[in-house]
Amino acid sequence: MNDLRSTERFSDRVADYVRYRPTYPTVMIDWLRTAHGVTPDWRVADVGAGTGISSKMFLDAGHHVIAVEPNAAMRAAAVEWLGNNSKFQAVDGKADATTLDDGSIDLISVAQAFHWFDPENAHREFHRILRPGGLAAIYWNSRRLTGTPFLEGYEALLQTYGTDYTSVSERYGDEPRMRDWFGKGWRGTASFDHRQLLDFDALRGRLMSSSYAPQIGHPKHEPMIEALHKLFDACAVEGRVSFDYDTRVYVGEVL
Repeated sequence: MNDLRSTERFSDRVADYVRYRPTYPTVMIDWLRTAHGVTPDWRVADVGAGTGISSKMFLDAGHHVIAVEPNAAMRAAAVEWLGNNSKFQAVDGKADATTLDDGSIDLISVAQAFHWFDPENAHREFHRILRPGGLAAIYWNSRRLTGTPFLEGYEALLQTYGTDYTSVSERYGDEPRMRDWFGKGWRGTASFDHRQLLDFDALRGRLMSSSYAPQIGHPKHEPMIEALHKLFDACAVEGRVSFDYDTRVYVGEVL
């Protein structure tokens, strides 16, 4: 990640991050297999691995995974969760300084963290650690902002109460920008439907896992939680709301 603020801004939200952040659709692994020839023997560097959500997906698919994460609290959470798996290891590294050996990686995974990276420096480091013919898969869950009263109400809530929401939210690259980043190495893209079904406690935890949600003690915290409760009560069906995403993935060599 590209500065201290970005590497440390989730340190006080690790518990909520572990419990309430969404996973990623496993059909994405199937797509990497069928469309791009990725097999379980490919060694994966999960860069910006956070608490290990994306690392677990690749471990479950049979890969050896090295989680590269600069935030000590998040890295410790990943080790606590996944450390008993002999195919998992975690290192203290960043996108532009992974600590990994030249040409030692078959597939780089970047989930959700890419918008924190310095694109040019990350490109240089990814090129260094990938073997010839290796690939990078960059993907994220993009929360849908419209389509249901809940989704639209939740976006309005963030606009009202988020501390720096407009400056850090949805700063993900679109296809033209990702094609430009990959350049001649571009191989393809796909999008998959994904969702979480959340009761109120899980919805509150999901909100509080976001770096822009004001925490307890902040003057906006209690009004935000009150507004969240009203939104939930208005929109819940059988005690849950649907938190909907488009999971977008971009794949290529890093030449």
